Amino acid sequence: MGNSESITGGQTAVLAKDTYMWYRKFMMEYPSGLQTLHEFKALLGLQGLDQKANQHIDQVYNTFDMNKDGFIDFLEFIAAINLVVRGKVEQKLKWYFKLYDADGNGSIDRKELLNIFMAVQALNGQQTLSPEEFTNLVFHKIDVNNDGELSLKEFISGTENDQDLLEIVSKSFDFSSVLKVICNRKQPDTGERLPSKHRRRRVQGRRT
Repeated sequence: MGNSESITGGQTAVLAKDTYMWYRKFMMEYPSGLQTLHEFKALLGLQGLDQKANQHIDQVYNTFDMNKDGFIDFLEFIAAINLVVRGKVEQKLKWYFKLYDADGNGSIDRKELLNIFMAVQALNGQQTLSPEEFTNLVFHKIDVNNDGELSLKEFISGTENDQDLLEIVSKSFDFSSVLKVICNRKQPDTGERLPSKHRRRRVQGRRT
């Protein structure tokens, strides 16, 4: 992709110089300047998911909705992409923690971890570990005080200090396919079928 750069893991980062192009595209897709949960799923082709997969996508959307107004605006949209792509390990782990902490009480219990991993599995397909194995592994390795809950500090410190666990967690939230969808919709020559109004704009652009 000419307007992007490759990074570790095969993901694609949005360059700062592309921000204006992204803004124009975002406003063309969402004239109100706000993206709804339904539109978020439509953008990624994620309609018709089962309950567990929907739960995961809803949680992802809620973490991207930073001001909790029920919508994703352009700044949140760009911030989300850059977090997933360029964020440092600790930043990503904080985001993962928010995804796992479904009730937002500042800690993760076994049920929350099990449920979100089941949702990830429903969306991404078969994982190396079952949800039960993954949950037991995480709590065995990083629940320092054995209270059955993980604090943010326990989660970040324990995961950062265990490369095998960090790799498992990171792969569970591999968004490379999501980013490819977003980037391909932006690119003019992907061959993806666009709505008729977008095709007309492309044809007109070639004639001028």
